[in-house]
Amino acid sequence: MKKLLSTLALISALGLGVFGVTSVSYADDTKAVATAVEVAPATDAAAVVPAAPVAADEVAATPVSNKGDIAWMIMATVLVTLMVIPGLGLFYGGLVRSKNMLSILMQTFVIFSLIGVLWALYGYSVAFTDGNAFFGGLSKAFLQGITPDSVVGTFSKGVVIPEYIYVAFQMTFAAITPALIVGAFAERIKFSAVLLFVVLWFTFSYLPIAHMVWFWAGPDAYTTKAAADAATAGAGFLFQKGALDFAGGTVVHINAGIAALVGSIMLGRRLGYGREAMTPHSLTMTMIGASLLWVGWFGFNVGSNLEATGFAGLVFVNTLLATCAATLSWTFVEWITKGKPSMLGGVSGAVAGLVAITPACGFAGPMGAIVLGLVVSPICFLFVSKVKSWFGYDDSLDVFGVHGVGGIVGAIGTGIVVNPAFGGTGVYDYVANAVGSYDMLTQVTSQAWGVGVTVVWSTVVAVVAYKIVDLVVGLRVSEEMEREGLDTSEHGERAYHV
Repeated sequence: MKKLLSTLALISALGLGVFGVTSVSYADDTKAVATAVEVAPATDAAAVVPAAPVAADEVAATPVSNKGDIAWMIMATVLVTLMVIPGLGLFYGGLVRSKNMLSILMQTFVIFSLIGVLWALYGYSVAFTDGNAFFGGLSKAFLQGITPDSVVGTFSKGVVIPEYIYVAFQMTFAAITPALIVGAFAERIKFSAVLLFVVLWFTFSYLPIAHMVWFWAGPDAYTTKAAADAATAGAGFLFQKGALDFAGGTVVHINAGIAALVGSIMLGRRLGYGREAMTPHSLTMTMIGASLLWVGWFGFNVGSNLEATGFAGLVFVNTLLATCAATLSWTFVEWITKGKPSMLGGVSGAVAGLVAITPACGFAGPMGAIVLGLVVSPICFLFVSKVKSWFGYDDSLDVFGVHGVGGIVGAIGTGIVVNPAFGGTGVYDYVANAVGSYDMLTQVTSQAWGVGVTVVWSTVVAVVAYKIVDLVVGLRVSEEMEREGLDTSEHGERAYHV
């Protein structure tokens, strides 16, 4: 335990040192975040507009946060928290065998708490302040300089929300992402290995991907073409490429799904996998967890609009319809191919739909959302039921098959459903203050950049992180502990006494 704690402290110090060296800190009042001039008001990242010297007769009134926006963003943050604790814990917990139920609950609960602390120490600053195209700086480390009066911009010019609320909202995204990964190596990993891996992967994969996709100078920086070019040049790498991601298709789902696949391969299969029945111990718990995920996802997606507006209503409808369509799609595909529709299939379809619509929820029209939901489930079903067995990896709870694959489908699909001809919102031009021109090939290429960079980056970081963890504390529990179950062997408790 002492070895683990000392290692965690060392990694955090190294991470801070790396970011301090590689970043360029600008003025303390600069807070930037998330999409391009060529990109619609589309990510859940926002920015404080840097103060610029102006003539006395040009001074505008200081923007004031709207109380309705504030109330909605607080509620959205609570909803995303609900997705992790208890939503994800119950969803995953019901899918494992009863002897491992508490281990899953413990992992998701403690990961949420761990990331919350790391986010305040350096995570927020590295993701959402000026630095370079891949990492932010440390000007906001330890949340320095943030006060109750600090504000960040939304995706409307002249509209702001309190920065503390934005910090908390983004923290919940950072917390759920590594928590998703644990489903891939459930029932066989050491608890100490989980914590050390999360620190490493969060620092070197989640934060840079979030910065690359969501960091920008805010809409008010886009006044002229020259100003727009300058602002975009200082944005995150994938933002500069024009990749659209409204609420985390690349940052959360593909990022986590790839790390999950790598983990399932590097830890190896569970004892008895393919020979013994490993059926979920409580699909009732899984259905409850899936329902909480669905409800919480409205905070995830609609909250990413950062304002309580009519546009938030579009995001809400898209999230609802895509999930309904994906649930039906998975149910009928399973019914046709296996002869019976299952509860597990229904909730898997719902999650696949939620994943796919996440990057597209602020860009698609309602019909585009339905199409995306109908398309994603058969593809995820194929990976879960066939591809996994073809390649022989043990992704215990199908994190890659649903989140990784679903995220890729959604990210690429976003480049299509954004098309105004298909009912999409189009791509917003902040200089013209109107919807700009749209070219499908160009936008899909931008989306492919987002997918490709995320896949490669997460793969490399995950491989290195798992290797380090294996060397320091070891990845896997002993055979005896695995057979006994992680609830008692790792935590000294039982979920059920019957």
